[in-house]
Amino acid sequence: MTLTARSVSPLDLTDPASLVDNDPYAYWERMRAEAPVAWHESPHGIGFWSVARHADVVACYKDSAGLSSARGTVLDVLLRGGDSAGGRMLAVMDRPRHRALRRVLQQAFSPRLIRRVERQVTTRADNLVAAVVGTGPVDFAAEVAEALPINTICDLLELPASDRPDLLAWNKRALSSDADDADPMDPLEARNEILDYFVETARERRRRPGEDVISMLANVRVEDEPLSDDDIALNCYSLILGGDESTRMSTIGALDALGRHEDQWNRLTAGSAAVGTAVEEVLRWVTPAMHFARTATRELLVGGQRIRAGDIVSMWNISANNDPAVFDEPRSFDVGRVHNPHVSLGHGPHFCLGAFLGRLELTAVLNSIIRRVSTIEVLAAPPRVYSTFLFGYTELRLVLR
Repeated sequence: MTLTARSVSPLDLTDPASLVDNDPYAYWERMRAEAPVAWHESPHGIGFWSVARHADVVACYKDSAGLSSARGTVLDVLLRGGDSAGGRMLAVMDRPRHRALRRVLQQAFSPRLIRRVERQVTTRADNLVAAVVGTGPVDFAAEVAEALPINTICDLLELPASDRPDLLAWNKRALSSDADDADPMDPLEARNEILDYFVETARERRRRPGEDVISMLANVRVEDEPLSDDDIALNCYSLILGGDESTRMSTIGALDALGRHEDQWNRLTAGSAAVGTAVEEVLRWVTPAMHFARTATRELLVGGQRIRAGDIVSMWNISANNDPAVFDEPRSFDVGRVHNPHVSLGHGPHFCLGAFLGRLELTAVLNSIIRRVSTIEVLAAPPRVYSTFLFGYTELRLVLR
């Protein structure tokens, strides 16, 4: 049965202020019940579909033929006309080229090779945590959460330590801001800074290759052709963006949740809940990427709703991860949650390439916190990241005793 399209816009999903100033969970609860696949008008002049239920979101992720990534995978980019990196960067690429390039990159991000940096990740996480335990009030975001993922991904890319503060600053500006009065050109300028940096790095690695990911990309052939310097830069940008943002938001959210749910913190410290299940619950609870989006290549049905070829379809992970049809008491933070098929890392052909690495980093932080800390006191409600894409906090003031 084809349902009649409903046009709803109680929240402007293209406006960061609308998403920050309102309760997203109450909104998506209503949408799952009343309009699980809904049409949204946009001030940009282009409307789009939002998909709220877990089953429909998963179905959309699986349908890579009917729902293309090549025009872009983030709403604000698609509403501006599409991503100029389409077909060149793994995240915004369709099969068969997506499969060929992903196979190349999987060699660098396979669990076997990531285990080579596991000791380095564990040591760095423990040193960062040790430096803030017992020191009084600290901003956990700045002192721990920002330092671990950016350095881990830069280790894999073998980037100089002196360059990493700039990369972190550009990365933070590329997808979000700290306030509603930010210059709208700021994210574009930050992305260009990152791309320029990686173009120069790619040229250098062609001249003097090493055993790092960039050197591999500079000397590999995809579909019998070498990657251009620009294509290498685009894929390095994608790696550093994905490798930093998701883990940083998740790490901050983990400490906020554990500080506010003493019963769950006690379960972890007592060993009655495993760190592995806690990591998955943190990913679900935080849902750092609120949505991903696609463009319909043909007419299709999503949740009984007829989608036209060319329509933009946004899959709202933040809603799917709180769908009571799948998750028991979804607004309860449960570090022992066993059934946890969250979509925080995507699903299907575009499942997060660095998922193993992100889980490793979160595990290292939690293990260090459990070993070194007795109590977590969150001092103030943390301010939200100002974004239509990312969910998380810009800072987290706390005391670790």
